Amino acid sequence: MAKSLFVCQSCAAEHRKWAGQCPDCNDWNCISEQVIENNPRIGKKGRALNTISITDISTQENPRRSTDIEELDRVLGGGIVPGSAILIGGDPGIGKSTILLQAAAKLSAQGTVLYITGEESTQQVRLRGERIKALHPKLQLVSACELESMLATITKLKPIAVIVDSIQTTVSNLLSSAPGTVSQVRDCASALIQDCKKQGHALILVGHVTKDGALAGPRVLEHMVDAVLYFEGDRGHAHRILRAVKNRFGPAGEIGVFEMSDAGLIGIRDASRLFLSERAVDTPGSVVLACMEGTRPLLVEVQALVAPTVYATPKRSSVGLDVNRIAMLTAVLERRIGIPLSGHDVYVNVAGGAKISEPAADLAVLLAILSAYQEKPLPYNMAVFGEVGLTGEIRPVGNPENRTKEAANLGFTQMLMPHENHTRVQEANLAATLRDTATAPDFIPVKHLSGAAQMALH
Repeated sequence: MAKSLFVCQSCAAEHRKWAGQCPDCNDWNCISEQVIENNPRIGKKGRALNTISITDISTQENPRRSTDIEELDRVLGGGIVPGSAILIGGDPGIGKSTILLQAAAKLSAQGTVLYITGEESTQQVRLRGERIKALHPKLQLVSACELESMLATITKLKPIAVIVDSIQTTVSNLLSSAPGTVSQVRDCASALIQDCKKQGHALILVGHVTKDGALAGPRVLEHMVDAVLYFEGDRGHAHRILRAVKNRFGPAGEIGVFEMSDAGLIGIRDASRLFLSERAVDTPGSVVLACMEGTRPLLVEVQALVAPTVYATPKRSSVGLDVNRIAMLTAVLERRIGIPLSGHDVYVNVAGGAKISEPAADLAVLLAILSAYQEKPLPYNMAVFGEVGLTGEIRPVGNPENRTKEAANLGFTQMLMPHENHTRVQEANLAATLRDTATAPDFIPVKHLSGAAQMALH
């Protein structure tokens, strides 16, 4: 006899009865009823499996397949590993299908690639391929949503890579639930991943995102795959950022920068020049931050605006940075430096649409706020980095050498950094190395926020 179970579509939590709000994830109107049929396999004993000693396993790494798209290969850790499963998500229209079609056409030079589209017809994909010049005889297209037909087609073609666009449209005949539900997404993804591990082809799944920007469906989907990539970008800017949130075969947090054009997505090697191309000269509230995204140094402009508030509680707003950290840093600036910001609204923005999450941005944010409040611009050729504690001390951050090299290559002659990082840079004899390749900047070490403010706004 079939039984009913109520499953949350956001967190996959199971409940005995329907409720308007899920008690596990606190989302509203996300619980739906699913029918669970009797499974004859339940209760049967399993057989013992053959094991192998860890010392007898070959450590010879499978050769990666390059996509011939440098920025995509960078995010993947050097290329696509055969037998790996990759999940890519992003807002609608951000460029997921475009970059995958470009990569599929490049990979087709190495063997057959199967592109399964569940949202578009093959004619629509062909039109996009003509526009971005992503056509190859070994790129096979099929419009399908049925899981069993997909697996049979994969077994027949034996491709080197399979792209499923998207996993939310895939359905299995063994389940009675609707497409996109937790059970359909979980079971279909599991079957496709097991098949790619068994046959050795690479699998790329396109996932929908919720209104909050997270991947839709059960969280277990991100644990099942080998790599999770997110497409970030603003519709008002032509560039897009592909970020590796998880990667079992490469560094997590690595980013690739692309520019959207009529010919598709074009990789940008010198991303720092892109983000600083429209920076204003001698403008209060503007600071250049030397940050790290994965293994890649990146220079971005942090902007701040301080204005008298008309509210009882002053407003703290940010774009590209954590708003809670902005509120904390504003309190540090007010308490440790004595800047009266309780009657002012503070707005902070990372120009160009970039998103920065590392604490090394603290010093740049505080100097931008201080510069905007005092209406004093920082030196145009100065770049900064450093974490700020609640007592106002400047804490060291990782990879100061790479940050300094990137700033020197772009012509910055002053580097404001934590004192401990300055010692590390001196021990590495970085100044002598930079004289051969770029203009050696002046290293300015600071220990406290008050000293940093005096150095930058003298």
